[in-house]
Amino acid sequence: MNGMSVKAYSLKHDGDKKLSLNFKVREFACKDGSDVIFISLTLVDILQKVRTHFGKRVTVNSAFRTSSHNKSQGGATNSQHLYGLAADIVVSNTPSKAVAEYVETLLPNSGGIGIYRNFTHVDVRTTKSRWYQ
Repeated sequence: MNGMSVKAYSLKHDGDKKLSLNFKVREFACKDGSDVIFISLTLVDILQKVRTHFGKRVTVNSAFRTSSHNKSQGGATNSQHLYGLAADIVVSNTPSKAVAEYVETLLPNSGGIGIYRNFTHVDVRTTKSRWYQ
């Protein structure tokens, strides 16, 4: 699967649409309230595997971001969030490092995995990138 399988959704019209067993479109919406949401179906697949593996709630802190919202959040200029390819997630009562270690088994040769104190960044870029904050 490649990370480019991105679809556009409308928060207003598709917000309650299920993307997988545990995820709905609205969870990937930009926090600035804009209607258009870009979502990588590959990313949804990875997040669903995380949910199933840990058997715990996965909270999406930030997924798709508009350019202006990304800027206001101090996001990278070419952030994967801008393209619907990234999500910052928290798995209930699970350290970021443990989440990252599992995602590593799903994306051994590609994707971005960032370990932060309070969340794990996961993206489905074609190249491989790893970082710790």
